[in-house]
Amino acid sequence: MRRFRKRHVLALALAVAAAVTVVVAPPYVRAAALVVRAAGIGGWPGRLAAFADGRAFDVSALAIPTRDGTLPAREYRPRGGGRRLVLVVPGVNPAGLADPRLDAFARELAGAGITAVTAALPDLTRFVISPDDTDRLEDAARWMADRAGTGPRPGLVGVSFAGGLAVVAAGRPSLRGRLAFVVSFGGYGDLPRVLRFLCTGELPDGRRERPHDYGTAVVLLGVLDRLVPPDQVAPLRRAILTFMEASELDMVDKPAAQARFEEAERLEAGLPEPAATWMREVNARDVETAGPKLLPYALALGRDPALSPDKSPPPDADVYLLHGADDTVIPPIESELLAAYLRPYARVRLLITPLITHVDVEPRLDWREAWEVIRFWEPLVK
Repeated sequence: MRRFRKRHVLALALAVAAAVTVVVAPPYVRAAALVVRAAGIGGWPGRLAAFADGRAFDVSALAIPTRDGTLPAREYRPRGGGRRLVLVVPGVNPAGLADPRLDAFARELAGAGITAVTAALPDLTRFVISPDDTDRLEDAARWMADRAGTGPRPGLVGVSFAGGLAVVAAGRPSLRGRLAFVVSFGGYGDLPRVLRFLCTGELPDGRRERPHDYGTAVVLLGVLDRLVPPDQVAPLRRAILTFMEASELDMVDKPAAQARFEEAERLEAGLPEPAATWMREVNARDVETAGPKLLPYALALGRDPALSPDKSPPPDADVYLLHGADDTVIPPIESELLAAYLRPYARVRLLITPLITHVDVEPRLDWREAWEVIRFWEPLVK
C-alpha cells in the first residue's frame, strides 16, 4: 500500500509538471512523458503522457556495417520522420536486441519523435568487455552520422558497461564534430577501477561498499577459461547464466526466479571441481570469497586504454552522465570522476539520482527528484 501511494504521488507530480510545461517548452513535455512511461505509471498520468507525446512509429531490422562484419540492429522510426537519430547500445546482457528494457526505451524515444536505432555489441552479449566492441561502436556511430547527412547531428546512448565504451568511441577522431551528444547511463570512467570495486568493494575515495553479486558474476564469466579446465568452461557458464537469469527474474516474477535459482543449484551439484566451488560461491552470493580470487584476472582484463574513457581522448560532443545514487554494480562515483575528467574538454551534465537503480527507473516520492530527471532528458528530446 505504501508503494502504491509513492507511485501515485510521483504520478501526480510528473503529470502536473507535464501539464504546466505545455505552455512553457514542448521539450519538457516530451521529457516528462518519457519519464512517466519509463516509470511504468499507468492510469490518467499515463494517458496524459501518451497525449502529450505519443507519436506512431514503425520498427524494422537493420544491418550496420563495421570493420569486422555487420551488426544486427533495429530502427524505431516515427511516422513522418524523426527530429534526429539516436543510437542506443545496451550493456552486458545476453538478450541483446531482445532485451525488453532496450525495446521499451527505444519505443519511448520513437514516441517522443526521435528515430532510435538499437544495436547490441556481440562481445557484451557474451559477457566479455573488449576493445573490439569499442571499435564496432565507433563504426556504428560513424554509420549513423553518415546516415544523418546534413540533418541534425545524431546522438549516442550507452547503457551500463556500454556507457563507458560509448564515451571512448565518441572521442575517436572519426567522430569529432559528428555527434550532438553522448549519454552514459550507469556507465564508468575507469574499467580497472570498477573491476576492483566488484572484486573487493573498495571505492576510489577510500570507502567500502558491498558490490552487487551480479557484477561479480559478470567478472567471473569474463575469465572462466583462466580458472577451470577447458571441459568445465561450458557447463560452468551455463550454470552461472542460469543464476543471472534468476536474478533478472527476481525483480518481476518471484516464483519463476525461485525455480531458476533452484535449477542453478542443481547444475552446481553436477559440476566437478574446481567449477563446483566457483558455482557454490555464485549461488551463495559470496562475493567476499570469490572477489579477491578474481581480482588479478579482472585487472588484466580491463587494462586496455580503449576500454576506459579517462584513459582515452575526450569527445567534443556534449556529454550526459546519468547514474543511480545507490548503484552497486557500477558505483555512482564513477560518473562523478568521469565528469571531472571531461569538463575541461566538453560540456558535461551530471545527474546522480535515487530514481535510478542501475539502469532501471524506480519511482520515488520526491517530485523534485523526478523533475531533475525530466530536466536531464529535456535537451536530448528536442
